[in-house]
Amino acid sequence: MIAGGTDGSFEEAVRAHAGDLFRYAYWLARNRQQAEDIVQEALLRGWRAFPRVRDRAAVKSWLFSIVRNEFLRLAARDGPAHDSLDAADLDIVDERAGPFAMEMRDALMALPVSYAEPLALQVLGGFSCAEIAAMLQTTEGAVMTRLTRARQALKRLVLPVEAKERKGERS
Repeated sequence: MIAGGTDGSFEEAVRAHAGDLFRYAYWLARNRQQAEDIVQEALLRGWRAFPRVRDRAAVKSWLFSIVRNEFLRLAARDGPAHDSLDAADLDIVDERAGPFAMEMRDALMALPVSYAEPLALQVLGGFSCAEIAAMLQTTEGAVMTRLTRARQALKRLVLPVEAKERKGERS
């Protein structure tokens, strides 16, 4: 038997963060099956290593880091895989958020991984720039730059659609 997280706290952490971990893995892999594989393997690795985690308050960021590392490991081995999963399955944008929710969802999925990753960690994970920098093994300044560029790219992608919609309403 493999020694792992057996005191229930690992299970609690998984229950609390499983949805966000999957959405993050999908955001990285852009493939439902690969995201499921990434999360499954990450949770197995996390379960095995959980007894050695000293800072139980940092379990969330630790799990996100494992997912990211697993994505990088699988991407290096297999290359990226993309599929036609409907982004609506991810609940990235609330349908009640307004008439442009679908356009925002499409724009989010169109971002390059280098911009989408820190944005996903901030939006889905609720991490600070310092925490994101530690997970991505970069500087806070680099994270802030990527977040700014991600938001600028989103504006460029969404505003033309929004303007067309408004123009259509006036006609």
